[in-house]
Amino acid sequence: MASPSSPSTEAQTIRDLAVVYERLTEQVSRVIVGQKPVVEQLLMALFSRGHCLMVGVPGLGKTFLGSTLTKILTLSFKHVSFTADLLPCDISGLDNLQEDPESGKKRFVFQPGPLFANVILADELDRTVPKTQTALFDAMQDGHVTVGAKVYKLPSPFIVLATHNPPDLLGAYPLTEAQRDQFIFNIRVDYPTRSEEVQIVKATTGAAKVEPVPILDLQQLLKYQEIVRQVVVADHVFKYVADLVRATRPKEAGVPKWIPALVSRGAGPRASQSLILGAKARAVFNGRVHVTTNDIKAVAHPVLRHRICTTKQADTEGTTPDDIIERMLETIPITSEAKRL
Repeated sequence: MASPSSPSTEAQTIRDLAVVYERLTEQVSRVIVGQKPVVEQLLMALFSRGHCLMVGVPGLGKTFLGSTLTKILTLSFKHVSFTADLLPCDISGLDNLQEDPESGKKRFVFQPGPLFANVILADELDRTVPKTQTALFDAMQDGHVTVGAKVYKLPSPFIVLATHNPPDLLGAYPLTEAQRDQFIFNIRVDYPTRSEEVQIVKATTGAAKVEPVPILDLQQLLKYQEIVRQVVVADHVFKYVADLVRATRPKEAGVPKWIPALVSRGAGPRASQSLILGAKARAVFNGRVHVTTNDIKAVAHPVLRHRICTTKQADTEGTTPDDIIERMLETIPITSEAKRL
């Protein structure tokens, strides 16, 4: 009989997770019309323990999608609207002065804020002031909040799904490059197609209400998150990732000649980590125990689009980070060893 840590057992667990992924997407499709790439990328981020930035105009169901996923995964969930008057203590919590009913003495008691949940939907993160944004990003990076002299650990997993308006909308406080870099994916949420919009209107204006069925609990999710980390990555895939990310840096030796004219600043090592983690999740969802370069290409756009800063020339020409990424995928060579896979 195979031991719990044997390769055959791990391979079976990965196949089980591929089935779970199909069940998850089936439940999402019961209440969410279309948006299949968005759902896939959100699930890849969740199983990679990565934070996500969802960018799109208001009214496209970003909030509903986030809450639906947490219902299917039976995770603790908090929805926070990041309005302009939101303070750091409103999300982290604060010490309240309370009277002890037995002794009659007053003491400070910590009241946890909405950050104390497995999944935080940070709605319209760019609408709040930088000070409150910073409080959220400190929690994302450290996994805890500090109130007064005490440190309070956040639940595990702690994942932020943040919605963000397009940069041309008024009344927004843009995120810094360092803040954007903390998100594993930047997911574009576009308008539905005509047929999808008809389905949405039919489904949401009638009397019937469909609720998703829970698929995973917290302990099962934690187990599968560990399995994703164990997926095999060959050396040539690591090298391809390094070549791809380094090609975004205009001052790097050997980058494509057209990069300096279009890119002012490129991605750092966290992009390489995100490419590998996202590709691992994608491989598992497809029932594979190893990552291919096609997995890397599939997650390149959501991983890199928020980490590439374009030049004025690119902006004038209408060249977007997605255009640059697509051109890079066509330009950066893959080793002969990788091509045989």
